Amino acid sequence: MTFYHPSILLLLLLLIPIVWWYVRHQSHKEMSFRSSTVEPFKGIRPTLRTRLRHLPFVLRMVALAMLIIALARPQSSFSWQNRTKEGIDILLSMDVSPSMLATDLKPNRLEAAKTVATEFIRNRPDDNIGLVLFSGESFLYCPLTNDHSQLISLMSSASFDLIGVDGTAIGLGLGNAVSRLKTSQAKSKVVILLTDGTNNSGDISPETAADIAAAMGVRVYAIGVGTRGKAMMPMDTPIGIQYVPMEVDIDEGMLKSIARKTGGKYFRATDNQSLQSIYAEIDKMEKTKLEVRDFSKKNEAYLPFALLALFCLLSEIILRKTWLNRMP
Repeated sequence: MTFYHPSILLLLLLLIPIVWWYVRHQSHKEMSFRSSTVEPFKGIRPTLRTRLRHLPFVLRMVALAMLIIALARPQSSFSWQNRTKEGIDILLSMDVSPSMLATDLKPNRLEAAKTVATEFIRNRPDDNIGLVLFSGESFLYCPLTNDHSQLISLMSSASFDLIGVDGTAIGLGLGNAVSRLKTSQAKSKVVILLTDGTNNSGDISPETAADIAAAMGVRVYAIGVGTRGKAMMPMDTPIGIQYVPMEVDIDEGMLKSIARKTGGKYFRATDNQSLQSIYAEIDKMEKTKLEVRDFSKKNEAYLPFALLALFCLLSEIILRKTWLNRMP
């Protein structure tokens, strides 16, 4: 049982000084007289009426206590939960090639992708999530884990210079992520593949990696990041890194093929808002794998206490006016 207004129960403390005053007052009202012997009084026994002379006060205190409890709104609760959860293992395979520093997404593609992916991770506390990075090569940056604080910390430190090999090995990035899921016991295995270019490096083709993913039951959501047309991209020049307008080249046909083979979906993110919407959509689609049934019901339970208070008050009044009525 819980109380909607538990602070009202503090009023029960008021009963302590009331009871103390009553006991003190009754001790002063007792009469006495002196007698040389108690022999004539040995056979006298207190009557039931005498024994119950304090009953009206007790009834009044009980009524007051029940009234305070009723005002605090006691509630009885009944709840059950039947939760069936399909485990989901998710590998984020993220492109960190130098072109990810293009500024068509703010502040650049890589930072925007990291920010949105971090929010996605925070929204999925029950899942095992890992991170694979790729450019000209690929490596596992964080294995599957439910320690999302550590994963988010590693995500924030991901940068284009971690690998040090130029290029975009999409097939290698996907294949590496899929290989990390081969021992997974989860009923649902997902790879979110994010890139801004075309496959131009690596020992495994994207098509081959997609075939392996499909054979293993791994679903791939592919995201192409970059505006349509031209974007300001970093270029290594004799005077340092310079940003120049360059045509955005994303192999959408290949990414669509990967998604189609594995039962996933392809998305194009042209700005920060569309990238956020894509992750939100993936989040909703994968949450259909969780089946949760909850039931909770609260019933107001003040009525028995209110009725008991009323009964005690009526009993006190009747006893005072009838059987325990005292002549002044």
